[in-house]
Amino acid sequence: MNNSTEGVTLDAVFINDVLSNYDKSKYPELYQIVDGVELKGNVPMDLYNDLCMWIEQNLGKFNLIKVGRTIGETVYTQFLKNDLINADSKPIDIIKALKLVASQMIQDPQGRGWEIVSDEPKKIVVRRTQTFNGKLQLGLLDGLVRKSKATGVRVDFTKEVELGDEFDEYQISWL
Repeated sequence: MNNSTEGVTLDAVFINDVLSNYDKSKYPELYQIVDGVELKGNVPMDLYNDLCMWIEQNLGKFNLIKVGRTIGETVYTQFLKNDLINADSKPIDIIKALKLVASQMIQDPQGRGWEIVSDEPKKIVVRRTQTFNGKLQLGLLDGLVRKSKATGVRVDFTKEVELGDEFDEYQISWL
């Protein structure tokens, strides 16, 4: 995977989502990462990645899953705002909407983001081709697919960059 973040920006709303999970007085080191940065419009992807890295190293991966669910709520709001889904949307509709909204809210000169690898009844495999934190995406994908009223949702890595794979891939399954 091309891990370059040169020229990659994302909507500052995602930075605010990350920070909204943590009290500034309890986690001043986390807030120091964004010190002096105006959190409006687009911000560098590196800022987002630095926040995620700090959380993973200092608070653990389950905190990132929680943050992923928070970001999922923001993304879901964008889905509704843009009429990309409705009350009858299926998990694949949610994932297609994620692919579109991510390309709108994250600007990458190389066009990286999400790819749908396979779509089967009760199972979807997606690939992340951008430098998002892999563990955060577990919470994002889980929370979003649950919005389709799917039950028994499970999100697992099928490939993982941290284990030497070229890309992170996730299998999303439900009952």
